[in-house]
Amino acid sequence: MYACPNCGGNLKFDIPSQQLACPYCNTTKDPYSFEEATTAQDNEDYEVTVFTCPQCGGEIESTDTSAAEFCTFCGASTILHSRLKNTKRPQYIIPFKKTKEDCKAAYFSKVKKAIFAPDDLRNEKRIESFRGIYMPYWAFHLSQNESFSLKGTKSKRRGDYIITDHYNLNGELDAYYKGLSYDASSSFDDDISSKIAPYDVKGMKAFTPSFLSGFYADTADVPAEDYLDDAQQIACENSIQKIHSTPAFLGMSISSSIAPSDLNTKTEAIDRAMFPVWFMSYRNGDRVAYATVNGQTGKVVCDVPIDTRKYLLGSVLLALPIFVLLNLFFTILPMSLLLISAILAIVSVIIYAIEKSAIKKKETPPKGTLGVWGGLLPVIITVILFVLNPASDIFYYAGTIVSLLVVFLTIKDIICFYNILSTRRLPQFDRTGGDDRA
Repeated sequence: MYACPNCGGNLKFDIPSQQLACPYCNTTKDPYSFEEATTAQDNEDYEVTVFTCPQCGGEIESTDTSAAEFCTFCGASTILHSRLKNTKRPQYIIPFKKTKEDCKAAYFSKVKKAIFAPDDLRNEKRIESFRGIYMPYWAFHLSQNESFSLKGTKSKRRGDYIITDHYNLNGELDAYYKGLSYDASSSFDDDISSKIAPYDVKGMKAFTPSFLSGFYADTADVPAEDYLDDAQQIACENSIQKIHSTPAFLGMSISSSIAPSDLNTKTEAIDRAMFPVWFMSYRNGDRVAYATVNGQTGKVVCDVPIDTRKYLLGSVLLALPIFVLLNLFFTILPMSLLLISAILAIVSVIIYAIEKSAIKKKETPPKGTLGVWGGLLPVIITVILFVLNPASDIFYYAGTIVSLLVVFLTIKDIICFYNILSTRRLPQFDRTGGDDRA
């Protein structure tokens, strides 16, 4: 807690002014004014309050002492347990640039287009639950400042022949990559972190704990070495693009199998950093959906499940007028109606199989109502009726009703599968919402 020098109130980081501000007397202070006058060795650690969710076990850190009434990451409504501990001090931080109001507006403009999303995702109370969290990142600083020698080719057509010339491309490379960043939290999904990227690392500032006042910070538990090869490869690929665009090498094809060592890529430093994220969770049973907003740029990424009742009701309301219009302008024979319903069943079974296959890459998929073979029942019925060719239309109408019922159940399963893909299992880590200052 950072006490106001005038009234003793709790100073919190104010996003618009980028200062610590007192909510009681409006006093503002420079975040660096609270920097301890100690040695660099003493500053390697700093003291934080760690909040632990008793339901999902996740942990987040805060310089404040007040716990939120629910866990942001699993959605549990509970009082979060707290304790004090020393944690590693980051070298850099990107302070929040987008306020909570900016975050809510960006999120709402995204979900308002999702007409089949659950109403709870647009609920004002739900949107109000966005919490500001600093996510841990590794910032890699890489250099390439020695001579290089690469292989290049240039091809041209002469008559019926293609002539390829081979070149040795030599030059001096002087490149420096500052702040290639990767999230350092195992509980922050890499898919989410890559989608809300990029952060502008030019906005990084020297870290001081006072920037965290009013927000929470996730803990870093992924070693930097896990990303070292990826960072060097990205630096290598980017340098190859720059080399390729130089006038002397235009029109040449440069080998794609170039290793970072070929460009003398060196890791000069790996720093701890914290980047800002607005975070919200939506829990439904044993699944949880996340909405995240880049706290620097305002970029929104959110899991949007489908409300089954909304989707099916909307489909029926759309299908009825289409069916009436078709009957007004076209004569649909019972056999044609059966064939159309069978085609719809085939399409729905294909989508069903694709969605189930996608789930298998993440987790064990649930059993569907009918399964693939049950979904093919309309095709079997259609083939039998076409072979027997009964005189009464009642058989074709009965087959059509069965086909449409199968389509209905298959679509219901598809929505279930989609919701599994667009949500996540309850996390096995601890996290919390926070006392935010927008």
